[in-house]
Amino acid sequence: MLTAVFQVGNGGGQQGPRPRLNVLLWQRAREPQLGRWSLPGGLLRDDEDVTTSARRLLAEKVDLREIAHLEQLAVFSDPGRVPGARTIASTFLGLVPSPADPELPGDTHWHPVDDLPPMAFDHAPMVAHAHSRLVAKMSYTNIGFGLAPTEFIISTLRDIYSVVLGYQVDATNLQRVLVRRGVITRTGTTARSGRSGGRPAARYRFTDSELRVTDEFAALRPPGWVGLES
Repeated sequence: MLTAVFQVGNGGGQQGPRPRLNVLLWQRAREPQLGRWSLPGGLLRDDEDVTTSARRLLAEKVDLREIAHLEQLAVFSDPGRVPGARTIASTFLGLVPSPADPELPGDTHWHPVDDLPPMAFDHAPMVAHAHSRLVAKMSYTNIGFGLAPTEFIISTLRDIYSVVLGYQVDATNLQRVLVRRGVITRTGTTARSGRSGGRPAARYRFTDSELRVTDEFAALRPPGWVGLES
């Protein structure tokens, strides 16, 4: 059982110039591949299902309990994926909201997805697969709830979508699409005005905190395409 847990924040947990999509990794303390970085996980018990196992392992191995969304992704079953007895890995996607700051063990850190350290076994392809599924689901589901604060202004949500998708998203178009689909709704409150003054920005929240398909044929498009979605 292995889980790729993502959070949008400053790269590697450090103060940086821009937000990045980070994945949670822990450093192996024994052979094989001592010192390489791995996805958190472990073995499935006889008395639990795979989702229960994934949550338990995140709590036990990296003391992570603030998971806003968790779903099973894929099975990696290459006979030679790890040394020794054949081991089949079931992978999960986990999301942590951007304001959360879980206290992690010393051997566990957030790493930018676009700048991974040396990874153990086949864990780098697992991260890539989980990232690609997250990117796809940002278009046709409401999965952004797992990465966003409880309440937010549209520019904050725009930054989250841009970081995950890998290109700049237009805030106005994003707001229009998500409001029309019923994904986000106004809270009735506004954010504080900045130093430059101006009209306070409206606050929004996600309508649901459970995954649902909002438009199965939709696809957010990078700059150069006409419109935000197909």
